[in-house]
Amino acid sequence: MFNTQSKLDEFQKRLETEVDKIRNELITIKTGKASPALVENIIVETYGGVSKLKLLELATITTEGPAGLYISPFDPTVVSDIEKAILSSPLHLTPRVEGKNIHIKIPPLTEEQRIQLLKTAGQILEKGKMNIRYARDEIRKKIKQSFENKEIIEDDKFHLEKNIDKLTQEFSLKLDEIKNKKEKEMMVI
Repeated sequence: MFNTQSKLDEFQKRLETEVDKIRNELITIKTGKASPALVENIIVETYGGVSKLKLLELATITTEGPAGLYISPFDPTVVSDIEKAILSSPLHLTPRVEGKNIHIKIPPLTEEQRIQLLKTAGQILEKGKMNIRYARDEIRKKIKQSFENKEIIEDDKFHLEKNIDKLTQEFSLKLDEIKNKKEKEMMVI
């Protein structure tokens, strides 16, 4: 039996997951402003290459003013591994080791870097919108199939499709809001 409310709830949950995923991807894009989220997902190969852990699993990451990060490893023996991971990351950051801690100064973005990062953010958001449209198309096929199998009546089919289009529009607008917020963040010097 086709449960219309559970299908709508399932669809909404899928869209929420997609928006959260895109939001988390955009957090890692450098904006010229220090944020622990910028480096917390860097993978650090540590303990002689035996373990691959995210930086946030190995250290406390805090901000030092608007353009600095302070990393304090839980285990001082991994400082050089963290430094190496930051240097080899695509963020182009230069860590400065002071004893058992690491400082990172976030350099201001050049105009060229801003434009490139805006393009990257746009691509990530477009991928999110494509995934939302794909989810919409997928559930519409299920609704159509259920209607053809006489599991739902035409009124339910129409009502479901209307709600699905409404949710799709709502979540696409959320992605647009996220994009606009990120663009403003990236253009601040």
